[in-house]
Amino acid sequence: MGGVTSSMAAKFAFFPPIPPSYKLVTDDLTGLLLLRPFPHRENVEVLKLPTRRGAEIVAIYIRHPMATSTVLYSHGNAADLGQMYELFIELSIHLRVNLMGYDYSGYGQSSGKPSEQNTYADIEAAYKCLEESYGTKQEDIILYGQSVGSGPTLDLATRLPMLRSVVLHSPILSGLRVMYPVKRTYWFDIYKNIDKIPLVNCPVLIIHGTSDEVVDCSHGKQLWELCKEKYEPLWLKGGNHCDLELYPEYIRHLKKFVSTVEKSPSQRYNSSRRSTDQYEQPRKSTDMFEVSRKSTDRRDKPRKSIDRPEKLKLKAAPSINGDKLEKLRLAFDHTERSRRSVDCHEKSKRSIDPQLEKGRKSVDRLDRIRNG
Repeated sequence: MGGVTSSMAAKFAFFPPIPPSYKLVTDDLTGLLLLRPFPHRENVEVLKLPTRRGAEIVAIYIRHPMATSTVLYSHGNAADLGQMYELFIELSIHLRVNLMGYDYSGYGQSSGKPSEQNTYADIEAAYKCLEESYGTKQEDIILYGQSVGSGPTLDLATRLPMLRSVVLHSPILSGLRVMYPVKRTYWFDIYKNIDKIPLVNCPVLIIHGTSDEVVDCSHGKQLWELCKEKYEPLWLKGGNHCDLELYPEYIRHLKKFVSTVEKSPSQRYNSSRRSTDQYEQPRKSTDMFEVSRKSTDRRDKPRKSIDRPEKLKLKAAPSINGDKLEKLRLAFDHTERSRRSVDCHEKSKRSIDPQLEKGRKSVDRLDRIRNG
């Protein structure tokens, strides 16, 4: 049963255009690889990259003269580089970023067959090329995953602690969850994004259409809830699975996000806090209780200040004469008795605390009913 379900999930995930939307040719004069039917551009390089699983994938690298970030884009399940080419050019221009896009094994003119593990090797090959061929630093990279591309994107993001940021465009919780509303993760499922996203340490932007008929918007919303470092999400009202780029808000929100993550860490933190505060309001009421708990915890700390002088006095004792030592012992006994009485008082407070806590909760509940 597991193998059959896994195969069904794979059929959803991998649907390369047949025939491919482009051809790969070598220019006779320059020896450069070109994508046909697209004209050659000086700032666009076409590459063939070997993967650790034996495939050779096709990638394109688009330079922007003013870029400080590089987007590594993993496209959706029913597209290839030919279909994404014009969008990649537009994103590079409007966001002022370098951009690398690639075809998965078995897509476009890439060799091999598409599979979950192969896509992990594919994105690793693209990332390695950015590092070794273009000198791109991990902290300058924005990983962008669309639809099934959210799988390899999040898998790589969990292994790159210094990433600049991640964008998830119509992402999936997992392959199986697209078809069945399962509540747990099964071993045979593919792209277990729901389990991986809490491990991502950089800012995450999620974009999803509210009328998505392929991957329900609830996938994006649940992933956003699980993000460690949330950025203001973009829920495009009426947006479907393959038309989000047509909405004006799409490019505006992306530009704002890129601008934010390119700031220094302190500026980025303050900006991201402001952008997500409106989504974090329900948590403030519980934060108040955390503050009050911390204030009660401080009662235990003064004991350390009493213990410290005792240790100092005992260490100094050999150099003190008998009379002074006797006085010191009396003072110590008095301090010890005082502390025991304080401890008894603390214990009595603790026995009362649960009742006070219940009372406080009931008052809070009444306040919420009145305010509501």
